[in-house]
Amino acid sequence: MTSVFGADGKNIPCTVIEAGPCVVTQLRTVEKDGYAAVQLAYDETTEKHTSKALAGHFKKAGTTPKRKLAEFPADFAEELKVGDVITVENILKEEVPFVDVVGTSKGRGFQGVVHRYGFAGVGGQTHGQHNRLRHPGSMGASSWPSRVFPGMRMAGHMGCQRVKVMNLKVVKVLPENNLLVVKGSVPGAKGSYVFVEA
Repeated sequence: MTSVFGADGKNIPCTVIEAGPCVVTQLRTVEKDGYAAVQLAYDETTEKHTSKALAGHFKKAGTTPKRKLAEFPADFAEELKVGDVITVENILKEEVPFVDVVGTSKGRGFQGVVHRYGFAGVGGQTHGQHNRLRHPGSMGASSWPSRVFPGMRMAGHMGCQRVKVMNLKVVKVLPENNLLVVKGSVPGAKGSYVFVEA
């Protein structure tokens, strides 16, 4: 993250997203595939780090190998063709005040209930309890139902989930560098891939 100063002089916390250039590598049609979609490729890589199947796919599209492939449902109505390059300027032709950003959140590993769900712990050390300050406490009944109900908030794997942050304000668009500056934070670590929905 970084920050920029607005017109009123306030410091705005921002995230800079490199949104392109993306190459159209395939067009899905209802007649052939059963659904309409456009497949985009992003982030240059080498032939050495590309499988032969993908290398052939990129060669057919007339582009160099890429790291990331993604499909987006779209009724493009022949507006696009294979090999077209999409930049941030193409996507944000009109003034788009807000965008949604989808990404994979940072992995936190195995976490307890205090970190994962904000539990307060068991509390003060009374009745002879020992080392229970960050434990979940009681989980349910006794002889009936004699089990823990599904969905009970317990310790476990945290993070590494698909997260969608909605209505992030577009602060600035830098078309010469394909950069999009949005207010606030986006899911994922530095350098990770995200999807921007205008």
